[in-house]
Amino acid sequence: MQTKILIPILLFALLLTACSPSPTGLEPVTLPMGYVANVQFSPFYMAEERGYFKEAGFDVTFDYRWETDGIRLVAAEEIPFTVASGDQVIQARSQGLPVVAIAAWYQRFPVAVVALPEYPLDTPEDLRGLTIGIPETFGASYIGLRALLKAGGLTENDIDLQVIGYTQIAALTAGTVDAIVVYANNAPAILEHEGIAFNALYTADYASLVSAVLATNETMIKEQPERVRAFTQAFLHGLQDVLDEPETAFEICDAYIEGLSENTETQRAVLTHSIELWSAPQLGHFQTESWETAQQTMLDAGLIEKAVPPDTLFTNTFVQK
Repeated sequence: MQTKILIPILLFALLLTACSPSPTGLEPVTLPMGYVANVQFSPFYMAEERGYFKEAGFDVTFDYRWETDGIRLVAAEEIPFTVASGDQVIQARSQGLPVVAIAAWYQRFPVAVVALPEYPLDTPEDLRGLTIGIPETFGASYIGLRALLKAGGLTENDIDLQVIGYTQIAALTAGTVDAIVVYANNAPAILEHEGIAFNALYTADYASLVSAVLATNETMIKEQPERVRAFTQAFLHGLQDVLDEPETAFEICDAYIEGLSENTETQRAVLTHSIELWSAPQLGHFQTESWETAQQTMLDAGLIEKAVPPDTLFTNTFVQK
């Protein structure tokens, strides 16, 4: 009941911040992150700390509020950029919203299914008959699971799928479920740190799917391409620096993440796993196949009602230096 009052207030505050002139003379940009401050955002922190955003003409504020719908704000031209997942872009385009992905952040889809050693997970076919816990039946986790099932010639009827929220590791170790759907750069790092043996199937080993991206709208691309290029290149510069200097990147994160020093070993492992998912010969570049596969997976799952031409979902124009 509070939401009806709270969201308009948060939205007004966000737009006020985004539109207010910056005392530095730079263009103020509020960037919705879609998650809490985390080492996984280190490319953005690096770009901010090393002045890449400022050199590009932007005064960036990171917005971690989950109530903020970055995709819809970008589509409405209320803000210029947002961090989003590929499935959010696909869903928006299928609804006629003019959003476009302008840079790939993750190059490997960061979802896995994890089980304790008594359940071998050598191939996707091994998921048959298992009780599998998942945070929710939409978004990246669900798409990643659906792709694994398809790779194994299975459907949801071949498993017992249980929605358990974000309690996956607790549910797994308590024996409530046989396996869990997790983010591949997070849960494995935690299990390793706690000394818990596990087996895992990684979606990226069986399907090419688009993951987290930087997105804007068609008007920005058409009318202000240089702004789009400048912001994109600043982000990619930060990403490259993280790949080149992971230890420095981790140290920079300390200024942005409360309590990081209390959980150093695990979070350092999360960053290491994340870097493996971000690395590519050409950072930021999209593959059409990833969009096609993701869109078909969403269509099969009933997450969208119609497909759109893949080339309307993304552009590689701004990742070229």
